[in-house]
Parts: sequence; structure tokens; C-alpha cells
Amino acid sequence: MSTITGQRLYLDANLFIYALKEVEPWAEVTTRLLSAIDAGECSAATSELALAECLVKPMELGRAAVVQQYLSFLQTRRSLTIVPVTRDILIEAARLRATTRLKLPDAIHAATALRQSCTLFVTNDDRFRVVPGIQTLYLRDLE
Repeated sequence: MSTITGQRLYLDANLFIYALKEVEPWAEVTTRLLSAIDAGECSAATSELALAECLVKPMELGRAAVVQQYLSFLQTRRSLTIVPVTRDILIEAARLRATTRLKLPDAIHAATALRQSCTLFVTNDDRFRVVPGIQTLYLRDLE
């Protein structure tokens, strides 16, 4: 985890799903990552869009307890900022979409990461394209 020490991370929604649902083989690395953030070894941000993405499946399945688990976990705290989707972020997302061809949700995540001065975009999504100004860090590289 020395790769992340002192960095400002952007966390993609899939990390929260892996950690809270204990999805193997990613549960251990995401739990260690979130523990490092909670310990202040680095700071992190994510978009409220990540919350919406996490809630879809539990809502579809009528799993109210899991919905509540995400609502409780995905809140701003000392080293994790949950960023609202604002007009400025949407304008930046449109610019990124126009110049990189990212899909809109990925562009919103990338715009949020850039606005939050994140140095690393942590994801497990191989389809996420590199965005100028931020380095992509895949979970497999943290193992």
C-alpha cells in the first residue's frame, strides 16, 4: 500500500461494493485500502454518483438492510469526502466526454476526481480510460 501513502485518491464505486459485499478476490485489498484511508495514510474522495451506483442492485433486490449499509458507509468523514454532483462538475464532465469519449458516468467520476485534486483514480474497471491529469491505479496493482 506504499503506492497510496500521502496521495489523494478517487475511489470508484466498485471498491465500495467489493468491500461491503466481501467480493472475492477483491475484498481484502479494498478493506486494506479503506483502512489506510481511515487511518489517515492518504485521503480520498468519491462522487455521490458512486452512492447511486452502489444502491441499484440492493434496491432492485429489495435488500433494505444493504441499502442502509451503503447509506451509512458512504458519508463524508475525516479522510473521505463524498462530493455532490454540481453544475461545474457536469460541465467538466461534458468537456471530458467531448475530448476523451468517456461514457457520461465515467466522465462525471473523472471530473469529480480532477476537481478534488486527486492524484490517483482507483478502480477495477479495465474500461476506464486514462484521463489527462490523473493516474489510473487498478486494484490488481495494490495486491
